[in-house]
Amino acid sequence: MSDQKLLRGTMLLTAATMISKVLGLIYIFPFTAIVGSTGVALYNYGYLPYMVLLSLATLGVPLAISKFVSKYHTLGDYRTGHRLFKSGIIVLSITGCVAFLLLFLSAPSLAPLIVDSSDLRGNTHDDIVFTIRMVSIALIIVPIMAVIRGYFQGFQSMGPTAVSQVIEQLVRIFFILVVTFFIIQVMNGEVGTAVGFATFGAFTGAIGGLIILVMYWFKRRRFIYEQIDKSTVDHQLSYKEMYKELIAYALPLSFVGLALPLYQIIDLFTFNHTLMANGMDQVVSETYFGVFSGTAHKIILIPMALATALSVTLIPTITKSYTSGDQQTLQKQITQTFQIILFLTIPAAVGLSVLSYSVFGSLYGLEDLEIGGYILRYYAPITLFFALFAVTAAILQGLNKQKYAVIALAVGLFVKLLTTQVLLSWLGPIGGVFATYLGYITSLAVTITAIGKYAQFHYGFIMKRALLISIFSFIMAIGVIVINLGMRQMLEELTRLAEWGILLLGTGVGFVIFMFLSYRSHLAGQVLGNRFRFLKREKAKQQQGN
Repeated sequence: MSDQKLLRGTMLLTAATMISKVLGLIYIFPFTAIVGSTGVALYNYGYLPYMVLLSLATLGVPLAISKFVSKYHTLGDYRTGHRLFKSGIIVLSITGCVAFLLLFLSAPSLAPLIVDSSDLRGNTHDDIVFTIRMVSIALIIVPIMAVIRGYFQGFQSMGPTAVSQVIEQLVRIFFILVVTFFIIQVMNGEVGTAVGFATFGAFTGAIGGLIILVMYWFKRRRFIYEQIDKSTVDHQLSYKEMYKELIAYALPLSFVGLALPLYQIIDLFTFNHTLMANGMDQVVSETYFGVFSGTAHKIILIPMALATALSVTLIPTITKSYTSGDQQTLQKQITQTFQIILFLTIPAAVGLSVLSYSVFGSLYGLEDLEIGGYILRYYAPITLFFALFAVTAAILQGLNKQKYAVIALAVGLFVKLLTTQVLLSWLGPIGGVFATYLGYITSLAVTITAIGKYAQFHYGFIMKRALLISIFSFIMAIGVIVINLGMRQMLEELTRLAEWGILLLGTGVGFVIFMFLSYRSHLAGQVLGNRFRFLKREKAKQQQGN
């Protein structure tokens, strides 16, 4: 029953995470329409430092607390977990307030590092300071939610986390869209003012999520106190011992979770300055940054999220196989994880790249189509690298070799830091894209090597699979390019509706080509057979016929 409860809870939490990500993608379309790409850039000027400080303030707390609490519950000690919960709320409240003050007070110093607004044609330093300070207020509340979520998860209860996540996102998005529309469309206010208030949505969303968690606490506190009274063991750990153990769990989770925000922080402090030093207008530079860090970035996270959601379900079983010494099962599980990632993300990355202009134009409109399509064409394949790093880091956690994931991230960030300014100067805006590629390739070299060594995993079969999937994706790309160019020649005027037509037709043709090749070659059945049983049955029939 306990395993069924854990599986059900994990599925619920995965579904809530996916819903939150989808909502986070959808709202950016009307938000971009209201504030424009430079407004999106301004939003990210505030949000990126906030995300980094939030990660540092919470240090992977939800998962770490859930692991700590679950461990001592298994030993019959409910009292130790509750002591950590009560002290954790105090400690995280303090770290949250410190992070808030740090970000709030440093805003005037950060603004000149982000952009030189001396020509007054883009976002001003005052806009950036206001935006950073408005979003910083959320740091007071969000760490407290992390503690409560982690404590509930320690009881294998994922409902409070799942529901509060979705409510938090809904409240945040509702506030963002209403306040920006009201300020700009009704009050005829400035974009800087609207975006500043939009980032305050992080605080209003946090309040919504916290209210849900408090409601769950009052509903379940009687049961929790009954469990504490029935504790058969009390380890009587000192606070020093508790937090030493908690930090040992939390640090690897925190650093790996920081990967994307830290990469974007490097771009935040180099992108505009480098491009403007090379003669680019501030508004154009900020538009490129808004697309690179915001609108295009949101799109490429979709296939990554789908791929990792399917593959990460195998990670707990990898831990079990490695711990029990079942080498044969471990090899199969790692192989299947890599196959799913490659099968889903390679064609998705190729399709996004080939249809980049239609994807951007249909979702965000035609105003910044040339910039958006150009960036997305080169940036789309990074979704494969994002997914591979997330999964290889998770596999290393399953193998209890988290430190190599941290080393990989550090080395990748160092490469990104070294190359970003140089490549931006040489290649223009896509230099930031290629610097990200170099960083992630370096990180993957470390994680893949570590998995090969400690899981005794050989990549020969995976390389063959990657080659076959790449060939199918290349054939698919040819078909999509023909459709794309043909439609653009036929249409007299490229409207947003026309871009939608090209996108839907191109996506449909690409899907049919790739799945036909995968189906006829039995690749789809071998990779997805357990998930799509009709593929498995078809494969079995063909084998019987032979």
